[in-house]
Amino acid sequence: MDFTTFVKPSNGGGSGGGDANDGGQKLQFWKHVEYIENHGKQEDDYEYCMTEFLRMSGIYWGTTALDIMGQLERLERKSIIEFVKRCQCPTTGGFAPCEGHDPHLLYTLSAIQILCTYDALEEIDREAVVRFVVGLQQPDGSFFGDKWGEVDTRFSFCAVASLTLLGRMEQTIDVEKAVKFVLSCCNQTDGGFGSKPGAESHAGLIYCCVGFFSLTQRLHLLDVDKLGWWLCERQLPSGGLNGRPEKLPDVCYSWWVLASLTIMGRLHWISSEKLQQFILSCQDAETGGFSDRTGNMPDIFHTLFGIGGLSLLGHSGLKAINPTLCMPQYIIDRLGIKPQRLPRP
Repeated sequence: MDFTTFVKPSNGGGSGGGDANDGGQKLQFWKHVEYIENHGKQEDDYEYCMTEFLRMSGIYWGTTALDIMGQLERLERKSIIEFVKRCQCPTTGGFAPCEGHDPHLLYTLSAIQILCTYDALEEIDREAVVRFVVGLQQPDGSFFGDKWGEVDTRFSFCAVASLTLLGRMEQTIDVEKAVKFVLSCCNQTDGGFGSKPGAESHAGLIYCCVGFFSLTQRLHLLDVDKLGWWLCERQLPSGGLNGRPEKLPDVCYSWWVLASLTIMGRLHWISSEKLQQFILSCQDAETGGFSDRTGNMPDIFHTLFGIGGLSLLGHSGLKAINPTLCMPQYIIDRLGIKPQRLPRP
């Protein structure tokens, strides 16, 4: 993802945010802002070339992280919107990750999230997007990710999230069939969810399914205590969270697990203080950005989910983030969307 195309000239510093110090470690606020601004500067380097297929999501990760830090104005709105528009397929209506690639539900959601951030949905053919999403629902209620036919609970979430942000979910897809399919992916032993029926429970997919039920107003279908217990067991002695038993901690699960627990009203079941310390330990104090775990190289993906996790934990200097849609709460409020959340028992 090349953010330098979209960065406004800056004299440094700026309003909002600042270096916050919570839990004994300091959030390197301005380092992270600079890291996001400079990400992908070398268009001929290996990383830039090899991540072309992620570019739309990369822009979503970066714009969302900057917005949470109150620094969205550092990017050039017009250039970003023009890039998104160029990626809408004139035939299907879906969005590709970059020009010349096939449209996919994953990047369609990222494109819609970017446009919502900039209050620019009117810039695209919204009805074409709706037709693209609706056309991917299958007779059993599941969704293909694209024309090639892969089925995954991630795509169920992307479909309902896209249509919710467009204000068109209830009038378009068969919600009851969609709900039935996602429920069929629940594992009764731990209350978790996999990518399809019978697949292993995984925290990232659990987030997609919990988010799906939040958007369809059906959280009552979850065994909240059983699932919440499995999720809180993902916290390791380091304070970090993993995605499955016997795996290493990873900053991105600071989002997938935390957001799911927040939606279900069970955030207090983990040690927020230890998790915050783990997230902050994954910062790169020299270049900015967050890595998957302490000492590794930072990337834009983990940077968003590290900052998003800190926002869920109430870290100072960050805007509130919506746990269902991973977007600043003020945008969700502006759109009038009210994903379901359960109260703390």
